[in-house]
Amino acid sequence: MSRAAVPGLPSPHPIGELLPALYADDDFAQRFTAGLDTVLAPVFATLDNLPAYFQPRLAPADFLAWLATWLAVEADPAWPEEVCRTVVQRATELHRWRGTRRGLQERLGLVLGVGAQIVDGGGVAWSTSPAPALPPAPSGELLVRVWPERTPEVDEEQVLAVVRASCPVHLSYRVQILPGPPGREES
Repeated sequence: MSRAAVPGLPSPHPIGELLPALYADDDFAQRFTAGLDTVLAPVFATLDNLPAYFQPRLAPADFLAWLATWLAVEADPAWPEEVCRTVVQRATELHRWRGTRRGLQERLGLVLGVGAQIVDGGGVAWSTSPAPALPPAPSGELLVRVWPERTPEVDEEQVLAVVRASCPVHLSYRVQILPGPPGREES
């Protein structure tokens, strides 16, 4: 969709009808204002539909990329339009979970259509009793296991790019591509 001049788009407020009676029958004035109507009609159409531009499901595709920048979403031009719309719509939620296991799983599922299992080294524990045993030292490595869900194959380079963008910088990571969800019995 384009917000440029659209052939045959009528203006909701033709200028020729607003002219004084003296110019109502003037052919030149009516043709001149009709030319202005052609230029202004897309502006009126955009302004009349402005609230839709801020809703990712309704925004024109070319405006969606700009809307993504407003929400600090790194949208890849290679993504299908529907994926981009979903990521922009859920931007606040994805930002809230960024850097966490859930955030990485959500992003991998949304962007690449893969299932993911994230195994981290831990290093955190809680207890209701005083002086419990300390948890083991964190390993500092993240293991990301992915398997296809929406697509028949998983592109390892794309998975690495998403993990690299979402993983906290103090952790190293490994990616394993699995044929299916872990623990599923193969027959």
